[in-house]
Amino acid sequence: CGKIGMGLTGFGVFFLFFGMMLFFDKALLAIGNILFVSGLSFVIGLERTFRFFFQRHKAKATSFFLGGVFVVLIGWPIIGVVLEIYGFFLLFRGFFPVAVGFIRRIPVLGSLLSLPGIRTLVDQIGESNTMV
Repeated sequence: CGKIGMGLTGFGVFFLFFGMMLFFDKALLAIGNILFVSGLSFVIGLERTFRFFFQRHKAKATSFFLGGVFVVLIGWPIIGVVLEIYGFFLLFRGFFPVAVGFIRRIPVLGSLLSLPGIRTLVDQIGESNTMV
């Protein structure tokens, strides 16, 4: 199930990116959303996915993310994607410091993140858990 979930999640991210590149094509964005959420469910399991999204302290983030998915599905892709992105950052802000630390150890990307203008932004994202 893990390989299937990673494949679904990967295709979901691809369709989301491709849908945004094609001027917010609502069909591609809808497919990407469905594949991403179903892939996440396959990777970590249905129960853990449900527990992750529906915790009391993540109610606002989940509302924005799933509300954005719903808005894309009913046909307003730009507004839906903006809501999804905000909800995504609220949901996954605890993972950003770990991801930034990992990326800084990768040779080429680590040196890119050390550039003057980018370093300040990355330091704020990587160390801040209070993005609201």
